[in-house]
Amino acid sequence: MNKGITLWGATATGKTSFLAALHTALVDQKTDSDWRLRGEDDPSTQRLVSLTHTLVNERVFPKATTNLQEYSWSLVGTMPRAIQEWHWYGPRRRPKNLVIPLHVVDAQGEVAKANRSQGRDVTRQFIANLENSTGILFFYDPVRDFEVGDAYEHTFGVLTELDSQLKPYGKLPHHVAVCITKFDEHRMLDAAMRMRMVEHDIDPPHFPRVPEADAREFFAKLCRLSKTQTAHRVLPLLEQTFDRSKIRYFVSSAIGFYVDPFTGVFDLRDYQQHIPRTTPDDDPRIRGDIRSINVVEPIIWLGRQLARTAG
Repeated sequence: MNKGITLWGATATGKTSFLAALHTALVDQKTDSDWRLRGEDDPSTQRLVSLTHTLVNERVFPKATTNLQEYSWSLVGTMPRAIQEWHWYGPRRRPKNLVIPLHVVDAQGEVAKANRSQGRDVTRQFIANLENSTGILFFYDPVRDFEVGDAYEHTFGVLTELDSQLKPYGKLPHHVAVCITKFDEHRMLDAAMRMRMVEHDIDPPHFPRVPEADAREFFAKLCRLSKTQTAHRVLPLLEQTFDRSKIRYFVSSAIGFYVDPFTGVFDLRDYQQHIPRTTPDDDPRIRGDIRSINVVEPIIWLGRQLARTAG
């Protein structure tokens, strides 16, 4: 397996918006690891600049991925107290500077659907990239699945082919970060509040969020609301295929909630960030500054697993 991360999810689950938000989210991070994202070739660097500009400066959602696109990026940063050194007065730890290659593969959602409407060759290429990846970012959009209801079909089709290609003796070896997307939408936050799974950040703007300890349960409950009543099988399917200890769940939003620039705090009466299109010719827009939720966390977690795998 290589050191790559593959993005996997049905169409319109937020994969491209996640990529567009990642650089800015890393700049805004409040951790002691100090990670940043770097392009390793000219096309990847230009794509990083373009995605970030579209989302952050123009406040427009990037166009959905067509076919299959590959980016050569790296996470550059430090892991605090990562190396233990021995001195005459005893052990001492110092930070470790790291460059973690991210061979990111972003595929159009339909390439992995059972009907293979985009062509068998593209499907094979996507499965091959999954096969050769150490980490997977799996995107589940509850809003889309409530309306369209194809999450289980999509997931089952991909995993059946991937399992057939790798033929492991046990479970597949990948680390999987499951992103339950679009937490900024009213239906998502309302559901989390009804389930009593919401906590608020201590620091301004005091965003609500679903703690990671509750994210798996939140995912399971949302899957039961699928339009086709089949999405409840997605979670057990993932955990039957991958080692459960190698799966983590994150409730995320690429754009975050709207925050009034004058107050600087989250207002439950006025937080809708996504402005839907009013006519078929309009594009959906973003109301305020990008304040991503759980965009950094899954990519850093996967990056660390890749670093450990590589020794």
